[in-house]
Amino acid sequence: MTSQTLLFSPVEADLRQLTDNLKQLVGARHPILYAAAEHLFSVKGKRVRPAIVLLISRTTMPDQNITLKHRRLAEITEMIHTASLVHDDVVDDAEMRRGVPTVHNLFNNRIAVLAGDFLFAQSSWYLANLDNLEVVKLLSQVIMDLAEGEIQQGLNRFDTGLSIEAYLEKSYYKTASLIANSSKAAGVLSEVSTEHAEDLYNYGRHIGLAFQIVDDILDFTGLTEELGKPAASDLKSGNLTAPTLYALEEKPYLETLIEREFAQEGDLEQALTLIKDSSGIQRSRELASYHAQVAVKYLEPFQACESRQALIGLADYVLSRLY
Repeated sequence: MTSQTLLFSPVEADLRQLTDNLKQLVGARHPILYAAAEHLFSVKGKRVRPAIVLLISRTTMPDQNITLKHRRLAEITEMIHTASLVHDDVVDDAEMRRGVPTVHNLFNNRIAVLAGDFLFAQSSWYLANLDNLEVVKLLSQVIMDLAEGEIQQGLNRFDTGLSIEAYLEKSYYKTASLIANSSKAAGVLSEVSTEHAEDLYNYGRHIGLAFQIVDDILDFTGLTEELGKPAASDLKSGNLTAPTLYALEEKPYLETLIEREFAQEGDLEQALTLIKDSSGIQRSRELASYHAQVAVKYLEPFQACESRQALIGLADYVLSRLY
């Protein structure tokens, strides 16, 4: 199994610089906002999204150094992602994220909402300063998609009629849109052809969907310590993901438990048992594997290099988290 550290070795130095830069970029005038931001960027996050941007930047500029704009795009991508997490945690009333207390738990809801808003505003400012209208449009779309995904998730709580297609659409808005559009934006900054920019978008879209599906499977199979949040938290809050939706096709009583929102003692435990006794988790693994394989196909037009190999390896790494 390839470790993430080994996988990202072509951009290891870039990622170290990114972490230092993020704290400087935030540089909030208000000490509490600065403390909240520093708490977020000091946490040992996976940094998958900026790593993808940097790897694509290096893949599309094989014989040249990547530019400051590529680096700034990676930083903006992580700022947008982090801002969305802060807001998600408030909406979900989550106590832990990446194994540490969430911002609203450490400070309060008001500070968390403001910290998230502040990071979105900061990312928009740095985005505008890239002076590239196409890139501005791509990343502005992401901010709209994140809100759309959160609204869809809120409206569909405990909805046993939700289709796999609707689940994938919500997963695109919440996770894959940022990876897809920032991947394409990295190619745009490298001045690749329109066709190649679209290939990068599709790579990001499918790797992002695979990543989200795997996360949703781990919500059932992972340990609290590994997840950095309580296991089965999605199901408990009524967020029905692929394993549950597939299990509903086989276990009719699961519908009853979900529709009464696990109101009776033992309901949640019974629901977990039904899901684990179904083929829901295995079918979800197959769905994640399909999207990971499709993602890799979109890298075929690009010149072979260490960074491209890492992007291919990322597809295996995403799936390896399941075993």
